[in-house]
Amino acid sequence: MTSPDIRFYFDPVCPFAWMTSKWVRMVARQRDYAVEWRFISLRLLNSSIDYDAHFPAGYEAGHTAGLRLLRVAARTREEHGPDAVGRLYERLGTRIFDTRKDDSDGGHRGTAEFLLPILAELGLPQALAEALEETSRDAVIQTETDEALSLTGKDVGTPIIHFDPPEGVAFFGPVISRLPGPGEAAELWDHVVGLARFPGFAELKRSLRERPQLRSFGVDDGEAGLQEDWHGGSRRTKK
Repeated sequence: MTSPDIRFYFDPVCPFAWMTSKWVRMVARQRDYAVEWRFISLRLLNSSIDYDAHFPAGYEAGHTAGLRLLRVAARTREEHGPDAVGRLYERLGTRIFDTRKDDSDGGHRGTAEFLLPILAELGLPQALAEALEETSRDAVIQTETDEALSLTGKDVGTPIIHFDPPEGVAFFGPVISRLPGPGEAAELWDHVVGLARFPGFAELKRSLRERPQLRSFGVDDGEAGLQEDWHGGSRRTKK
């Protein structure tokens, strides 16, 4: 891909990144945009954080699983091209978020047992699962994480979107809890990009969020999830 219209920085275990990515895919189809899927790791973003003191139980395992899956995405891009990363992320997100939550912890998502059936469905080599353990790929993921933060500043989370790179506008989010309908998708995109393009715009934010309209959260299509206060872009238990 030589000149994407959108660079979308994702961590595969972030539910809000997944919801936003589904909306961006809708917009891309309607506007014929090319999307480049790039990496940002919540585990690397929080590398200096004491998870036990700052996050609910299970967050460290979940974020670590995301890093492990990004290693696989990095190897997939290297060996099979950027389009394969988009297909891999789409299938990972569908499995993680658009199915009912199972009883396994978030760390299970970073295992070969979880990944191998997905690779098979995509027709990708099973050997890609070896990358789960390839810590040498963390340098690439860190570089793209730093790249994403250089576009927006550091007090953000996932996803980060860069529209019309390299000179175009970049922003964190938008964080959405529900997927817009086909007739609303492009209109919402135009509003977001129009606001972000204003040179003096800095931030529009509220920390009250619905639980995302995802089956893994027990929220079905057409339902509104329980509203919670996510400060700092997460459900941290300590600021």
